[in-house]
Amino acid sequence: MKKHHRKSNHRRLTVAALAVAALGVPSVAMAASATPAATSGDAARVVELVNKVRGKAGCAPLTVNAKLTKAAQAHSQDMADHRRMSHTGSDGSDPGARMKSAGYNWTTYGENVAYGYATPESTMAGWMSSPGHKRNILDCSFKEIGVGLAQPGDYWTQDFATAQ
Repeated sequence: MKKHHRKSNHRRLTVAALAVAALGVPSVAMAASATPAATSGDAARVVELVNKVRGKAGCAPLTVNAKLTKAAQAHSQDMADHRRMSHTGSDGSDPGARMKSAGYNWTTYGENVAYGYATPESTMAGWMSSPGHKRNILDCSFKEIGVGLAQPGDYWTQDFATAQ
């Protein structure tokens, strides 16, 4: 889980435990037995689940943003290609840089990553059981979301942000 805010020329960084520790990632054997490549319906289902829990917490629903979706999907694919779950891309990029590269100018952003969860429901359950990831999901300052999922191994990314 990562979250950034941009204020003037300063950035404040808040980092929680990486999803590897926070989510108790399933074994490699479990990841290998996961479902084949998922459809974009899985990403839509994650957004639906996010907005449901946000509504219960009094937050406005997030709007899907194509640029955030592009950044999230590219990061999920990068993680799957390198069999490595991290907020840092294989090129050294951080979430904010990836969102900027996709054309999204943010004032604040957050990112959740996970791997090995075969369904949107199980992925959301993992994120909601982790305080840092749950905090991103329930952060009412975020206005938009992008979700990515890549195979093999069910590598998930949620990119949350508010535009400038």
